[in-house]
Amino acid sequence: MKEIAGTNNKILEIDLSANKIEIIQVSEQDRKLFLGGKGLGLKLLSQRLTPGTDPLSPENVLVINTGVYMGSNVPCSARFNAVTKSPLTGIIVSSSCGGPFGMALKKAGYDGLILKGKAEVPSQIVISSKIEIKPASELWGLDTQETQDKLKLEKNSGALVIGPAGENKVLFANVVSGHRFLGRGGIGAVLGSKNIKAIVAIGQKIKLKPVKAQKLQSVKKLGTKYINQNYITSQKYRNFGTNSHVNICNKVGLLPVRNFSESFHLDAHKVSGELYAEKFTKRHKTCKPCSILCGHEGEFNGKVMAIPEYETTGLFGPNLEVFDPVAIAEWNDQCGKLGIDTITAGSVLAWAMEATEKGLIKSNLKFGSTKNIEQALNEIACRKGLGNDLANGTRALSEKYGGKEYAIHVKGLELAAYHPNGAFGQALGYAVANRGACHLSSAMFSIEGTLGYVKPHTTLSKAKFTDYFENLYAAINSMHGCQFTSYAYLLEPFIVKNTPEFLLGLVMQYLPNLAMVFLDIGIYSKSFESISGIKLTKKQMLKAGKRIHVLERLLNTREGISRKDDTLPQRFLKESQKKDRKNKMIPLHKMLDQYYKIKGYDKNGIPNTKTLKRLGLTNY
Repeated sequence: MKEIAGTNNKILEIDLSANKIEIIQVSEQDRKLFLGGKGLGLKLLSQRLTPGTDPLSPENVLVINTGVYMGSNVPCSARFNAVTKSPLTGIIVSSSCGGPFGMALKKAGYDGLILKGKAEVPSQIVISSKIEIKPASELWGLDTQETQDKLKLEKNSGALVIGPAGENKVLFANVVSGHRFLGRGGIGAVLGSKNIKAIVAIGQKIKLKPVKAQKLQSVKKLGTKYINQNYITSQKYRNFGTNSHVNICNKVGLLPVRNFSESFHLDAHKVSGELYAEKFTKRHKTCKPCSILCGHEGEFNGKVMAIPEYETTGLFGPNLEVFDPVAIAEWNDQCGKLGIDTITAGSVLAWAMEATEKGLIKSNLKFGSTKNIEQALNEIACRKGLGNDLANGTRALSEKYGGKEYAIHVKGLELAAYHPNGAFGQALGYAVANRGACHLSSAMFSIEGTLGYVKPHTTLSKAKFTDYFENLYAAINSMHGCQFTSYAYLLEPFIVKNTPEFLLGLVMQYLPNLAMVFLDIGIYSKSFESISGIKLTKKQMLKAGKRIHVLERLLNTREGISRKDDTLPQRFLKESQKKDRKNKMIPLHKMLDQYYKIKGYDKNGIPNTKTLKRLGLTNY
């Protein structure tokens, strides 16, 4: 068996048009500056993607990358990343996935894969001791589950596949690995445009050995301890999944209801994680290795299906005024097989329902009704009838038919299931997130709503923490671990754990710089150093995270992104909600000025020369 110390440091580059294959070596310098995963993917993309490229053209580039954590058995480390230019937004999109493909790719001897060009016919790529590009006409037209079944994957193998939505270039088509997804921004459409139905990696007899094995063992032990004693990771997520957010978000005014026109509903508990666990949960179904175990599957009328994640429940449930847990689970399963992002799909359906009510379009979709949604999803995937328009997302719909004020997106990407009027920091996070309305870029909803450490309806500390968590999560998604570990790793160390909540809240609200000093992120940097042998301090890790985030912003500014795009739908800036007696409006422009100053951008949201020089990005 071949032993590899640290990681492969090899990237496979395939030009489908030229039928050319190359191996790219990753330098220690690039590994330290960009870490891996998302960061290294953005660096590789920046060297190959020409501004103005049509996302569905052969000239678009897709980079799929693992991090140094992959194969180390670090808790919740079975994740990989993809970056490309999004057909939905027209800017850079990044997505993280926990399926088996990442481990198989690494065991095949590669840390990443770069795809360029377009295959002449529908094809599949097989990566093992040799690289093959084979016709896949027998797979074309199959759904994602049928495709994976047909591939007959062996042990130590993993695949990325698209469904009918990707083949038909639905702009929010996703990519599936096992039961996990590269979900957002239409990466499935990019693969479909390249005539690639599946990418299969077959692991070889490779043993990945950490450079500092003893140190890694102690770090892993501590990380597992924190996860097992943290209330969110060991109880809420482990027992009820991310759907545990339904009740708390409803309580604090973060739940999207009726196309985000409201943020509370009396019936929300009917689709909560607690309800699913009580009536349907059968067993855990998670990424491997995983210590949190947030994924679950259950039995619905005799059929075993995944318990929907919170984002799916929020957008297909209260946001459509639907409170039928079985129907939501069935739509989630249907979207998975068709290869459709559930967040955008739910938002598109909500826009269509409201546009139908207001006479902009004719459809049989109605708030509160489960009828016709299954048909609508099939029509989206096949681009039939109204589905052909719905397949282009809410921004395109509103540009064609009107209703821009209730087209719930930022930069073309639909919002996740956290209502921005319920938390000003989350509103800022949505507005400035690089890929569009991303809840994971800074995840401010957690400290404002689900944890409640800072007051949600104030601007104090919001720009500071948005910047901090953007940098931290960019680093985590590059090394590459699960963001959910941050609940345990940041909150369980002694100082934070033993500080009274009211005092912790005061420090975070009024002395954010001091609070950041006490947030111990050392498990992440120590894991990276133990595996790779490359010294990485906590300060260097956060700087790398900022470098990665700013590079992504820089790539977007080349596509025309600036302050004008760092905004929110008018529904959140000008409309008040029935429950909100104080008529709170989001002070977005004030927070933008604060954020740009902290981030090192000019007043128009463009990274300034000083920032680029400090981060080593002047040549990008």
